[in-house]
Amino acid sequence: MTTDEPQNLDNLFAQLELEVRQAAAGLSSSEAVENFRLDWVGRKQGRLKQLSDQWLKSAPVEARREIGQRFNALKTLVESLLEEAAGAGPSDAALAAEALDVTLPGTRRLMGAEHPITRTMNELIAIFAALGYSVGVGPEVETDYYNFESMNFPPGHPARDTQDTLVIANQERRSLRDRLLLRTHTSPVQMRTMEQQPPPIRIVIPGKVHRNDAADATHSPVFHQVEGLCVDTNITFSDLKGTLDYAMKALFGSSVKTRFFPSFFPFTEPSADVQISCIFCAGKGCRKCKHSGWIELLGCGMVDPAVFAFAAEKQPAYDPKKISGFAFGMGVERIAMMKYGVSDIGQFYSGDMRFLEQFV
Repeated sequence: MTTDEPQNLDNLFAQLELEVRQAAAGLSSSEAVENFRLDWVGRKQGRLKQLSDQWLKSAPVEARREIGQRFNALKTLVESLLEEAAGAGPSDAALAAEALDVTLPGTRRLMGAEHPITRTMNELIAIFAALGYSVGVGPEVETDYYNFESMNFPPGHPARDTQDTLVIANQERRSLRDRLLLRTHTSPVQMRTMEQQPPPIRIVIPGKVHRNDAADATHSPVFHQVEGLCVDTNITFSDLKGTLDYAMKALFGSSVKTRFFPSFFPFTEPSADVQISCIFCAGKGCRKCKHSGWIELLGCGMVDPAVFAFAAEKQPAYDPKKISGFAFGMGVERIAMMKYGVSDIGQFYSGDMRFLEQFV
């Protein structure tokens, strides 16, 4: 008997309807109701599932609509008879079907992992915490005073142009030092900390900073820094070199060497750029170190007396004649790219799980 003729369809579905009604008439217990349900609407071996696979899915295109309508009518009949047999409330069989089987294996929840930027920042914080540094934090929306003026960037100073600052709109009525901007470095936290507590100070400052940089493989308008500040009596450049040499060895391995070159930063004098021996070729020279054997990694220097003078306005203990200190700063993304072999900074912010799952 085929399903592509109306007479055949009438006979087939009439016979199935008769079977359904006869089976439903004999349901006198919850066990019988459950057997009826499994026989007709079971997900794997139910007769409706078999009928759908054998008739509906294999039927000619022109016959599918007619067969589908009759199949849906039969399914509705089965469900209504099942509901009548089960009564107004759930049957024992239905409750048993919904019960939780505690012997089944549980749903496995995948463990998360720190983002590589967060992981690198935490590694840096841990290194300096071991040296007795505490963590300093501050706002990302800063005033011109804390971001520039107190850091020895007076108005009109050419070094301001290198910061590519993003400013908050509609600040024209405020004085220049009170105008708001997105901080271009975490250095303002140094001044805020010195204003709040007298020396000695040893703080490390992680945080997000903003600059109007065009995004490319090595630049992003939003990135992260870790800066440090140490202030006490008799702090010397030798202390700065020893601190950073230890930190770089702790971060990249004991075989790493450091060297310092003269540089310029408005808030430190003298200032230096710090290079480390290439961690990829062990200083022999390769593409990543431009065959020099060295990679420039951070800037540092002795705190300029002019910065202490700003701090002394609220904390007289910061007399540059009595105390000294050093500061340093490094980009977290740059270090993370080196540690994990990432060639494009944008991958850190793309949210691509295929990239991030490498760090689980």
